[in-house]
Amino acid sequence: MKRDRRLSSVLHALLHMAEQDGPMTSEALGRCLGANPVVVRRTMGFLRDAGIVTADRGHSGGWRIAADLSSVSLRHLHDALGEPAIFAIGNRNEAPACLVEQSVNAVLESAFAEAEELLLKCFGEITLAELAADFKRRHADRRKA
Repeated sequence: MKRDRRLSSVLHALLHMAEQDGPMTSEALGRCLGANPVVVRRTMGFLRDAGIVTADRGHSGGWRIAADLSSVSLRHLHDALGEPAIFAIGNRNEAPACLVEQSVNAVLESAFAEAEELLLKCFGEITLAELAADFKRRHADRRKA
């Protein structure tokens, strides 16, 4: 099953960026993510349009976080990425003539909508600041070990 990994990749990139003193180039972010710099630029462009990151041009330029980490939720990022589909499953037929299939579609659509609403609500409550704090705690625990 093909999954949309953009939200995970963006979170990964932003947390790396949060640890840097200066901007990160598309090439450096590409190395962190195992992605082509062109893909990084395109994805970061969505975040720039949403006011989450900014791009500095020139010799020492690159991407930097423009927003306060505590003001950016996973929901903001999901929305900035064009609201990618949450679930990779769906109806066998969107306009069935069969009454059985209509019943199946109705119950599945209702369940998916309820689950998506709950997940997006949770996304709205998780911020980049919380993720950054979790990373720092994990990093400190690893150094102790």
